[in-house]
Amino acid sequence: GIIFSGGPNSVYDEGALGVDEDLFKLGIPILGVCYGMQLMAQRLGGDVEPADNREYGKADIEVTDDSAKLFRDLPKDQTVWMSHGDLVTRVPEGFRRTATSINCPISAMDDDDRKFYGIQFHAEVQNTQYGHEILHHFAFDICKAEANWSMDDFITKQIDKIRAEVGDKRVLLGLSGGVDSSVVGVLLHKAIGTQLTSIFVDHGLLRKGEADQVMESLKGKFGLNIIKVNAKDRFLGDLKGVTDPEKKRKIIGRDFIEVFNEEAAKLNGIDFLA
Repeated sequence: GIIFSGGPNSVYDEGALGVDEDLFKLGIPILGVCYGMQLMAQRLGGDVEPADNREYGKADIEVTDDSAKLFRDLPKDQTVWMSHGDLVTRVPEGFRRTATSINCPISAMDDDDRKFYGIQFHAEVQNTQYGHEILHHFAFDICKAEANWSMDDFITKQIDKIRAEVGDKRVLLGLSGGVDSSVVGVLLHKAIGTQLTSIFVDHGLLRKGEADQVMESLKGKFGLNIIKVNAKDRFLGDLKGVTDPEKKRKIIGRDFIEVFNEEAAKLNGIDFLA
C-alpha cells in the first residue's frame, strides 16, 4: 500500500507537492492523510476548498458508515487531531463519506472497490483516540501486511549499511533534542563511533532541564561527541509575538538551519551530513 502524508500546503499552491496520477492505476491500496486526502480528492475529480475555520487541535468526529473498513469495530464517536486550512467539499466519483465533524463535513472518505481511503485528521499522533487501530486496519486488513519485522534486524542492517557507506569518513549530525535526531545520533554512533560529530542546538523550547538531560544521556551515557550551541535568545526573540502555529513552525525550522549552518562552517573535514 501507499500512504500520502499530511503537509502544510494547499493543493492549489504554486509548487505544492503532487503525485503521478499513474499511482492510482496500480491497483494497490492508497491512504491519504490530511493534505494527502485533499490531494487524492483533487486529483480524482473531487472539490477542495479553503475552510471557513482553520483547524489545529482536537476535534470530535462521527463515523457515518458502519461498513467503513478503516473504522471497523471502532466507536461511532471519536476524538481526533485536526491540522488543516483546506477541506474536501465534494468527494470524487465512486467515493463515499465515512466520517464527519462540525467544522469538517467530510472528515473521511473511501472508495472500497479501488481501495482508496482518505482521512482529514492525523491518525499517526497520540491525540487521535483510535489512530493506531485505523492505521492497523489499513496496513493489515486492507494491505494484507504481515507482522514479520523486528527492530533488532533493522538496527543490525542499518549499522552495516552505514559502515559500508561512510567507511573511514566523517559525519555531521544536527541534534534538536527530539526523538528523531536522537535516535539517528545513537544509531550512527553505534556504527561509526568517533567519526560522528553532532551539533545540539538548544533553542529554549524544550521542557525545563531537558537540554541538560539530552546532553547527559547522549553524551554521557552513549558517548556521542556533541557541540552544544545556546541559541535560546535567538529563537525566543524571533518567536516573540507570533501566535500562528504554522508561522512558528517555519520560524523554528529556519532558525535551526541557520544556527546549524553557522556552527558547521567552523568545522573542517566533514564528508557527510546526517
